Amino acid sequence: NSMTITLPDYVRDDIQRNVSFALEEDIRSGDITAQLIDANSESTATIITREDAVMCGIPWADEVFRQLGDVEIEWHVQDGDRLTAETTLCTLHGNTRKILTGERTALNFLQTLSGTATVTRRMVERVRGTEARIVDTRKTLPGLRRGQKYAVRCGGGHNHRIGLYDGILIKENHIAAAGGISEAIAAARALGAGVPLMTEAETLGEARAALAANVDLLLVDDFPLDTLREAVALTRAHRAQGGRTVIEYSGGATLDTVRAYAECGVDRISVGSITKHVHAVDLSMRLLQA
Repeated sequence: NSMTITLPDYVRDDIQRNVSFALEEDIRSGDITAQLIDANSESTATIITREDAVMCGIPWADEVFRQLGDVEIEWHVQDGDRLTAETTLCTLHGNTRKILTGERTALNFLQTLSGTATVTRRMVERVRGTEARIVDTRKTLPGLRRGQKYAVRCGGGHNHRIGLYDGILIKENHIAAAGGISEAIAAARALGAGVPLMTEAETLGEARAALAANVDLLLVDDFPLDTLREAVALTRAHRAQGGRTVIEYSGGATLDTVRAYAECGVDRISVGSITKHVHAVDLSMRLLQA
C-alpha cells in the first residue's frame, strides 16, 4: 500500500511560498474567531478522510504548522498511500488557537493535492498492462503547478515538462507563426537549448515531418483511433531504423476512453483534466479535546 515518493527539489522551493501566501490570504490582520479561545489552551486533533483516496500534500500541511508554530503533527500515512474512507491521516497536538487557525489552509492543500493524486491513480489503473504512461500537462492551478506535478507522481503518473523553460513544445500556433512544421523544428534546433524537442502534429503529414526530423517526442493531437494506430506504426518503423521519437496521444482522454487510446500502442497519454479539473478529497479535522 505504501510507496516512497521523493519530493523533487523543484517542488521544495515552492512549498514555503505556497503556504505563506495561503496563510496571508486567510489570516491577514489576525484570526478573530480564534480569540474566543484561551491563548494558552492546548488540544489534540486528527485529520480524517471521509472517502477512499490517494494521499498527497504532507509537506504543505507540515509547512502550515511550521509557519504558525506551537503545533506538532504525527503522520500515520505517507504521500502516495491508498487511503480507505475514515482513515486517520495524522494527529496534531499543540496550541488550540494555532490548530484552528491553520485548519482550513492545511486541509485546502491536502484535499486539492490528494484530489489530483487520486484521479491520476484512476487513470493509471485504466491503462495498466499497456505500454502507455499517464502524463500531466501545463493545464494546472495557477501557483500550484509544481505541487500538482508532484501529486501526479504520487498517483503513479509521470511529469511532462514543468514549464516553458525545460522543454520545447512546438504547437499549432508556433507552426503557423514559423511558416510550417519543418521550419519550426529547424528554428528550434538552431537554438541549441539542450532541452527535449517535442512537436505537436494535427495530421499524419505533420507526424511524418516530425519523425523525419527525429524529434524527441511526437505529440499527436486528438487523432481518431484509426489515425492514431497509423501514427504509432510510423513511429515504430522510425524507431526500428534507429530513430528515437516517443509518441504521445494528447486530447480529451477520459476515464472511459483512455484505455482505447492506450491499446493503440502509444508510449504516453497526456491528460489535462487530472490537474485542471479539481475534485477535492473530502477531509475533516476533528478536535478531540481542549
